[in-house]
Amino acid sequence: MVWVLIRNVIYEDHSAKTFNRPEWKNLLVNLKKNKNKIDILLFTKWDRFSRNTGDAYQMISTLRRLGVDPQAIEQPLDLSVPENKMMLAFYLAIPEVENDRRALNVIYGMRRARKEGRYMGSAPVGYVNKSYDDGTKYIAPHEPHASIIKWSFEELARGTFNVMQIYKEATRRGFKKSRSLFHFAMRNPIYCGKMFIPAYKEEPSQFVKAVHEPLITEQLFDEAQAVLDGRSRDYKPKMVGETKFPLRGFVLCPSCGRLLTASTSKGRNTYYSYYHCISPCKSRYAADTVNTALLNELKKYMPRKEALRLYAMTISESFHLLSNNIQREKAKIKAEISGMEAKLSNARRLIAEGKIDDDDFRELKSEYVNGINDLEKKLVTLQVDAANIDDLLDHGIEKLLKLDEAYKRGELYDKRKLVAAVYPENFTFDGYALRTARVNSVVEIIYVINNELDKNKKGQIKNKFDLSCEVGVAGFEPTTSCSQSRRDTGLRYTPNWYLFLLVNIKLLI
Repeated sequence: MVWVLIRNVIYEDHSAKTFNRPEWKNLLVNLKKNKNKIDILLFTKWDRFSRNTGDAYQMISTLRRLGVDPQAIEQPLDLSVPENKMMLAFYLAIPEVENDRRALNVIYGMRRARKEGRYMGSAPVGYVNKSYDDGTKYIAPHEPHASIIKWSFEELARGTFNVMQIYKEATRRGFKKSRSLFHFAMRNPIYCGKMFIPAYKEEPSQFVKAVHEPLITEQLFDEAQAVLDGRSRDYKPKMVGETKFPLRGFVLCPSCGRLLTASTSKGRNTYYSYYHCISPCKSRYAADTVNTALLNELKKYMPRKEALRLYAMTISESFHLLSNNIQREKAKIKAEISGMEAKLSNARRLIAEGKIDDDDFRELKSEYVNGINDLEKKLVTLQVDAANIDDLLDHGIEKLLKLDEAYKRGELYDKRKLVAAVYPENFTFDGYALRTARVNSVVEIIYVINNELDKNKKGQIKNKFDLSCEVGVAGFEPTTSCSQSRRDTGLRYTPNWYLFLLVNIKLLI
């Protein structure tokens, strides 16, 4: 009878691919401390010891130097017998081969799924992992990040703001991921419905069309990439630092034509802020002077109070014109949802009557449920808050068109967005006022109303808005307008600037 003293029992749940396992490391430290005091190390099978032949032989040598003999309970081997080493190689090689084969099957399976357009792994930001009734996995848009990602691509493609500015605004809107993840998302073609498959052995890398719902179009993605790569001609890198420099990146140097940067320098008792050019150009202007010049420029675009009613009517009509298409699309989607729900109800009736089997019902149910879910997601994206736009304009149209007041109240991001909307091109500062080559057409129309039409011409009354430009309602005098709203008001004619404003007023709102 042989008596065996068991010193310790160890439970290990990590993979045997390597010896980089927590419990094994602790055991090896203990064996080194008790060298030649432990005779044997028992485990169930050799594949529980290791699934890597090379690492296994090296560890066996290490254990023997410590006076420990490794032994499998279910596959015992006397390693002092040379022929048993062949069996040891067999026991160690078989698990390694199984691991390698399983790894290859996983690689080929994932590549096949990607070639079919199915996204594998955790869903990217803006999407969520889901499964169909048959177990097939897919990704679907997930709010609010889906809308934020779409908005970010649109802003990036415009070229008005850089990625860091867009990230800060996205964070304010509810984006809760890291900055590095946001940068990665702006480069990820998954959002336009394309997937990149890297090269593998003799197979070249390629792009495939994904089966999930894209958040943006391929054209929008390409435009955003052009901005990121600096290939877009319209792209102007407008860097923003402190709030005292809202015009950094908008103002051109009058001497050399380069964009002015900005900085703050310390004087004897205080700090001074300047917009300035870079060396060797010496142009430099006080930041307060340039900012005040912009405010003075924006004050020119104040509409006459007599014209506010006309602006309100124009914006209201434009809003309803733009929202009518959305309402029609919503009605169409709701009709499709009702149709699919009716088909699903009919399928339940057929299976209750025994006219179809369970497999057919599951297939039909999966098709209709997924279709309803997709339509409901589209319906959510079409939600428009149309609550009393007319009441809002009655009380807010005057504030809406006061550009200087909107500029002063806005945050840094809002200020720069307003400047970019009013001035499509950069402007120069001559030391006294801002000069620009072109102004937004809608804003330019407002300026003409306030200046050109207000001139007192010979034989005319100065305040022409005091004169009525309306005639009686239809029936008193025939009207020529094709708009119902103008038929109701009885406008005699439709000015060209009014039609232009009707089409482009959305740039202001």
